[in-house]
Amino acid sequence: MPAPATGLYGLARPLLFRMDAEDAHELTLAQLARTQNTPLAALYSVRRVEDPVELAGLRFPNRVGLAAGLDKNARCIDAFAAMGFGFVEVGTVTPRPQPGNARPRMFRLPAAEALINRLGFNNEGLDSFLANVQRARFRQRRDRLPMLLGLNIGKNASTPIERAADDYLACLDGVYAYADYVTVNISSPNTANLRSLQSDEALDALLGALADRRAQLHERTGKRTPIFLKIAPDLDEAQVAVIAGALRRQGMDGVIATNTTLARDAVQGLPHGQEAGGLSGAPVRDASNRVIRQLRGALGADFPIIGVGGILSGADAQAKIAAGADAVQVYTGLIYRGPGLVKEVAKALLRAR
Repeated sequence: MPAPATGLYGLARPLLFRMDAEDAHELTLAQLARTQNTPLAALYSVRRVEDPVELAGLRFPNRVGLAAGLDKNARCIDAFAAMGFGFVEVGTVTPRPQPGNARPRMFRLPAAEALINRLGFNNEGLDSFLANVQRARFRQRRDRLPMLLGLNIGKNASTPIERAADDYLACLDGVYAYADYVTVNISSPNTANLRSLQSDEALDALLGALADRRAQLHERTGKRTPIFLKIAPDLDEAQVAVIAGALRRQGMDGVIATNTTLARDAVQGLPHGQEAGGLSGAPVRDASNRVIRQLRGALGADFPIIGVGGILSGADAQAKIAAGADAVQVYTGLIYRGPGLVKEVAKALLRAR
């Protein structure tokens, strides 16, 4: 059975879980967008746990972030800021709007505390995304340190894989001025051939192009925005070593490990267990931790790693840090546990200092 949700979300979750998963997701985002920056935001607002850490030249107010994918169009930045996150990552955004894959495309597996999605970078496109980012007021809060904002970029499904760099560069140009950091998503399993960009030559070429464009933007704006790479859990140690080498070689600032998995061993026999798409939640926890340990071994002690995958408790987050992560992100855990998970994780990581 799923872990208990707390507070008002504990009352709302049974109702939401009776709905289609994507309908519930959209309803929740619509309500957050409607209530953020209003008195009703008090329903989910908490005092942020202060546990600052410096990574990639940035000062994170605490080590708990929201993973990309939950708020693809950057509609609810202020609502998530109110939940006590130290950083929030929105997207993945593509240059042009696209509907994503056909529905149904999101499935809950409560017995495994998991989700499967094959959304396919459904989003309203870069122009709409940036308009939403610019409307956010989170930097006006009087916190000791402002929450940080990550903007996650990808490629359109219609763009041939050999032209993928064009889409990533277009997105980097657009988001650069507004992001505290940019994440390059090459690890979603729901865009054809995207994960092939994790191979050695393709990865070096893409990261080299992004590094060159970042240097131009830095010279033009005077702002140096860190770039992180988000990778898959379905990698062996040799593949992780190749990625680590490319990150160092091309001057990238950090890595996010990991995205969803294609493995199904942990959900065999469960309803929806064989649906196509990426599996997230508890079943990806061990694979994510394994990749984090391998990355830390390959990258050394000083390279920023953000751990994500299967965090449904404070103890799960502590295990990510023990594996080698510097900070963590949550997504599926937020759906199962609600906003109370953010404070639980932040307190657990503060205690483990």
